[in-house]
Order: sequence, then C-alpha cells, then structure tokens
Amino acid sequence: MDKIRIRGGHALKGIIPISGAKNAALPLMSAALLTEGELKLSNIPYLADVITMANLLVQHGTTLHMDEKSASATGFGRTIGLKAANITNFTAPYDLVRTMRASVLVLGPLLARFGQAKVSLPGGCAIGTRPIDLHLKALEQMGALIELADGYINAFVKGKLKGADITFDTVTVTGTENVMMAATLAEGETTLRNAAREPEVTDLANCLVKMGANIQGIGSGTLIIQGTKALHGAEHSVIADRIEAGTYAAAAAITGGDVELQGVSMQILGAVAEKFAEAGIDIKPTAKGVRVTRNNGLNGVDVMTQPYPGFPTDMQAQMMALMTVAKGASMITETIFENRFMHVPELTRMGAKINVHGSSAMIRGAKQLTGAEVMATDLRASVSLVIAALAAKGDTIINRVYHLDRGYERLEEKLSACGAEIERIKS
Repeated sequence: MDKIRIRGGHALKGIIPISGAKNAALPLMSAALLTEGELKLSNIPYLADVITMANLLVQHGTTLHMDEKSASATGFGRTIGLKAANITNFTAPYDLVRTMRASVLVLGPLLARFGQAKVSLPGGCAIGTRPIDLHLKALEQMGALIELADGYINAFVKGKLKGADITFDTVTVTGTENVMMAATLAEGETTLRNAAREPEVTDLANCLVKMGANIQGIGSGTLIIQGTKALHGAEHSVIADRIEAGTYAAAAAITGGDVELQGVSMQILGAVAEKFAEAGIDIKPTAKGVRVTRNNGLNGVDVMTQPYPGFPTDMQAQMMALMTVAKGASMITETIFENRFMHVPELTRMGAKINVHGSSAMIRGAKQLTGAEVMATDLRASVSLVIAALAAKGDTIINRVYHLDRGYERLEEKLSACGAEIERIKS
C-alpha cells in the first residue's frame, strides 16, 4: 500500500482549487438510472469512489462517456455522460457495494423505474453503523415488497410505487436521496418529513427538477414530490466540495498560512466557517472563492456534530487536528457515528493531548506536535493526520492512504503547490 511522507513546519501560501463534491456526485450518478435519456454531469471529481460508482452503473448496463478535454482551467473536474437506456442487470453485487456504502443509492432508482432491484447489504463500516432500515421502511410504505436473504436486499413492486407520507425517524442523507429519487417515478404525491437538508441533497433535487421531476420544499426538512411517468436527460454541474474546502482551510490555519480556496462560497461552508472564526481563523470572500488566514494563535473551541445546518461530522476529525495546537482546552462531541474517534490514538502518537469520554473528546492544546509513523483508519481520519503532520516537527509517515484517494482529488499536488513538503511513497 502507498504511504505519504510529510515534513512539517511550512506555512501554506497560495491557491487551492476546490473539486466537485464526492457526496453530491455519487447520488447524481445514480440518478441516471431514472431515465432513458443522457444525464451529463460536469465538475465530477476523479476519485476512487466515483470510479466505483461508475463501474457499478456500467455493470447494470449504463453506458458512460468521459470527455477527457473537459477539465477546467485548474486541471480538475471532468464531464461525464451517463445513459441508462438499456439496463440489463438489476443486481448490485457485493464485490462493488462492500467498497462503498453509497452504492445502495441504486436501490431507489432501479425499483422505481424497473420494479425490481437486488442490492448487496453494505455490511460493516469503520466509523460506525449506518443502518439502511430507514430506506427500506420508506420504500415499503410506497408499496415495495422487500426480503433480506443471503446478504442481499431483494426488492420488488407490482406495477408502480405509490406516493406516501413518510417521516424519517432520524435524519438520513442517503435515505432522503434514495427515497426522493424513487418518488419522482411513483404514482401520486410523496411527502418526506424530517428530510436531510445537506447541500448535496439540494444539489440532487435541483438536478432531478432539470430532468423533469416535480419537487417542492427543496432545501427544507419537508419535501413534496409529485410523481411523473418518465424523466428525461439533462445537464448539471456538481457543487463544490464543502468538506474538502473545510479540510484545506484547517490545513492553512494550523500552519499559519494564507490560502485562497477557489470555487467555494462562504455560504456553503456554513457552520464550519463560524467555528473557525470563533477559533481565531479569518475567512473572507474573494472574487473566486474564500481566503483563509491566521495572524494570531488558535483558540480552543467546543464543537458538537449535527445534521446540516449544524457542524458536519465529516469535519470532526479535521477540527480535532486543528485543536491539538490551540490555546486552552476544547471539547468535541460526536453525535452522528459512534466510532468516529479512531484517529485519536494516531494523533496522540504525534504528541496530541486528547482524552475520550464516551461520545466526547477533551483536547488540551500542545505547544508542538512531532512527526511519527501513523495509520489511517477512514477517509476523514486520514486527512486529519495530514493536517497534523503539516504543523508537526520532523517527518510523519501516513500508512493506508488509499482512504484519502476515496475523497480527495490529487491532495499531494494541491498541498505541494502551496509550499507543503509532501510526497507519496509508492508501495
């Protein structure tokens, strides 16, 4: 497996282009299954998870074309065309689903358009359980017959799915996306209550509207979808990755740097920008994005992860890395996933002072982190180690960096362009 070596102590200065959002691209790609027409998606990030989703859709019978000349002036982002006119296979196999839980997003579209789907259960997840029972319960309310057998979800519907009034017990992003897609082709009206409000969900809804869907309440916790007989092709650009932007903002702040993040807005950063400001980080809008600077020391702040518009769980590990060198004490409470503190032992190896008590972690700022050999355990945990390494004294070796390739497009290139001493060591 590849490793990354970082020699810390260099303030990041320069420009970092922010890629399209992985968490928006994956459901958007799944939406291609809802129509015979071509769905053309631009600003697609080139990531391992995107490749996995592409392979999954192709094995269903979707044709895929990538415009190799479509990269923006920054060299990032591609345009792909997806056409699901001749779907021949309704099974999402274990070998693909096990590598990426977002694969379950083909369930709703396949069931709604073709009346059947066989999708492997996603299985375990390093950061905690992500049950799909909310997806299945909602689809059953719409008339689906669902059986679990041999590790697969076998879903059928006689005729068409029927509109229903659905209330999610807890906020679920993929559940909202799956059922919203299914509802666009159902008979009648579907109301989704306690729906996820993340920008990525809104991006999917906006794309579905371009495809001919009738969706009201976009961006709110209640979505009303009037089903239609068929959707058509469309063109849509993936929104910027707010988590990637927050990650590089944390990297700039921890090194005392000055970085412009291009292609992202203050609005989409939301609660992250607010907490960063509280910590003494200056984030200001520019003509092309936002500028991140830190002229003084970092202040310790308390953070609790919450569904959007609260502080995102996908920024929790990066925030913790930032707080390891902040003045005073910080408390970070994780409310979304129960096992999302696996980066703590690795940060401790670098000199961080962290004590975990249940779902909360107390961080006392250290004067200096030191380089060490550490191991990535999941996507966001791995990038938290990168952030810490950028500020640490000496060399840090990060193992199992394939996690990074799932969610960060050409990370080493973006950081080295701003002065970081970083290299990938090929296995």
